[in-house]
Order: sequence, then structure tokens, then C-alpha cells
Amino acid sequence: MPNFTQSNLLPPLALYVHIPWCVRKCPYCDFNSHQVRGELPIDDYVKATVQDLALDAHLACGRQIESIFFGGGTPSLMPAAAIDTILEAADTKIGLSQNCEITLEANPGTAEYHNFQGYRQAGVNRLSIGVQSFNADHLQQLGRIHNPEEVDTAYALARKAGFDNINLDLMFALPEQTVEQAQNDLQHAIALEPEHLSWYQLTIEPNTEFYSRPPQVPSDDLAWDIQQAGREQLADAGFDQYEVSAYSTGGRAAKHNVNYWQFGDYLAIGAGAHGKITLPGTRSIIRLRKTRLPEHYLAAAIKHTEGNPFTVERKVVSETDLPFEFLMNGLRLTQGVPAHLFSQRTGLPLALIEPKLNKHRRAGSLVNDPTRLATTALGHQFLNSLLEDFLDP
Repeated sequence: MPNFTQSNLLPPLALYVHIPWCVRKCPYCDFNSHQVRGELPIDDYVKATVQDLALDAHLACGRQIESIFFGGGTPSLMPAAAIDTILEAADTKIGLSQNCEITLEANPGTAEYHNFQGYRQAGVNRLSIGVQSFNADHLQQLGRIHNPEEVDTAYALARKAGFDNINLDLMFALPEQTVEQAQNDLQHAIALEPEHLSWYQLTIEPNTEFYSRPPQVPSDDLAWDIQQAGREQLADAGFDQYEVSAYSTGGRAAKHNVNYWQFGDYLAIGAGAHGKITLPGTRSIIRLRKTRLPEHYLAAAIKHTEGNPFTVERKVVSETDLPFEFLMNGLRLTQGVPAHLFSQRTGLPLALIEPKLNKHRRAGSLVNDPTRLATTALGHQFLNSLLEDFLDP
């Protein structure tokens, strides 16, 4: 059985805050986002998230918050005062570490200098700008509300506001995209000199407009060519690929996301937010899910029930699922994770999966190093197949 009897062995703690609204729902998006209709209930939503946080604060078990991520939707639809209130509550009810990384997602179409300046003054120290492409035609096909020039403007305003840690989100394998067009997107992004780039492939997900009306996306072979060319381009520009779709310079890997991949803990507040918490003494890891629809989330704020009325699912991760869940995250990292982290984060002995680890080491898909769990180039290429072997340890 997993064993977490010592609180000092608990993983680092992060906080995810979900802002569920956007100006327009993109045809590829399967996130819990809802198009703005009328005036946003900002004050009520902030009060609800603060209440949600207060009810979950005991799950911190004495830990401070190491990173916070405002995701969505479009968090930059929220005024700086709202973000400030949530951050103040997090610090008061749980506590923020001295070097807490605080990221807010922003879309160029909602960028205004006074907002960026306000976010920075509120304590946000990392900005993630949703670019997706610098090609006007591709932006239109993706349903984005900004143009390439607005990206440059938003980036300049963010720098002027004092942000020295900026991520740009880009996608590849876009409808009818060529290798040259993808490289042009990367070249434009590189020229801006961000500290971090997220560069990931467009996938067609169920329950999206693209799923019901699929666009003409590049073939698998062309998508592979785009990916390989882009990786070389980013490496030549000094970007270190530390995860499947994440690249950084100057050691600016996303602290919040690395915590996910290292199987750390995270509280989650806001409509549809998902969290993961390790409980000391109970030998269990739980996953929590908050009610999905914004109107249901706001209604939960006035309920007087035992526990947290915002939580609609509380599930204990089974012992048989833990190895797969740990490796599914840890093996995304280019350098993998220290082998001893498996026992620390799952409460299970590494010996439980050692036979399968050795099998994949002999096959050349895992590095032949007993102190580290990491894929080789071959294993990275066929990661899904490798992970399937750990579904039933």
C-alpha cells in the first residue's frame, strides 16, 4: 500500500485557478471555456473562488504554494483587482513561497497595457500569451480574434509593464500548413526573444467544431517533418527542449508545469478545475474535480453543506493506476525524473515496476541508468506504446 506517514515527504504544492470565459470559443478548443454573453459576474466569481480555496486550504497540510497558474478560458478578461484578490486570499489562507511563480494566460486580442501593469503589480510574474500562429490566414482558420500585429503589440506592452518571464504559445500542423510556414511562425517568435515557448501539434478533439467539421490538416508524415525541422530551429536558437512541447532559455522552465510532470500536488479552484492531493497518514492520493458550468459553480457558493459544495468528484487513485500515472507525467520530461521520486510521490516501492523497467531498458526505449527514469530518443518517439505496458503492473 502507498505510505505517506511523514508530512515532510509530501510533494511540492501548486495552485491552479480556472477562469472559464472567453470572447469566442475556438473551433479546436475542448477546454472548459464558455463564450461571454453579457456582463461577466466578476465579483461573484472571485468570491466563489476565494470560498472554494478556503474550503480546500486544509489539504495544503502545512505546505506553502510554490506556483500558481491562472488558466482558461481567457484569464486576461479578469481585471487586475480580481486577480489581486485571489492572490491575496491564497497568501492569507495558505501562504505563498518566497519564489512563488505566478503565471497568467493572456490573449493578444484582450491585451491592454494597464491590465498588464495591474497584473504585474498584483504579483503575477510570468505571462503566457496565446499566439498560436503569426500567419493571418491560419489565425482566421483557428478562429482567433487577434492578428499578427496585435501579438507584437501585446508582447511589447508586457515587457513595458515589467514582465521578464514570458511564454508564447504556438501550434503546428495547422490546416494546410507547410514546413516553411511553421518555421516562419517559429522565427517570428524567436525574434521576440521570449524566455519560453510552448510549441505543440494541433489535435482534433471530440466535442469541438473541428471534430464535427474536420479541416484539412497535414498528413502524419508532413507533421513529423514540421516537428523535426522546428526542433532543430529551436535548438539552433538556444532553446532547450525540456518536455514534449516545452522549450526554454536561461533555465526558465515553467515551474508550475514541471510540478505536474514530476507528480507534484496541486489545489484547483474555479469552474471545472481538477486537482491532485497527497494525504498524509491515509495512504492515499486523491483527485478532485469542481463543478463544470460557471452558473452551477456560482450557485454552489450559496450552499451550506458539509465539505466543499464546489467539489463534484473526489476519487482515490488506485494502487494499480499509480505507476502508469506517475510515468505518464515523468516520462514527458526530456531528462525524465530521478528514480527515487517514484517511491516518494506514489508511496510504492520501485521494485514493483523494476521488471518492466528493465525490459524497456534492454529494448532501448528507456535509458540504461538505474538512478533515472527517462526515455531514449526511440522511447520518446513511441511513448504511448511504452506507457501502455504499465497500465496493469
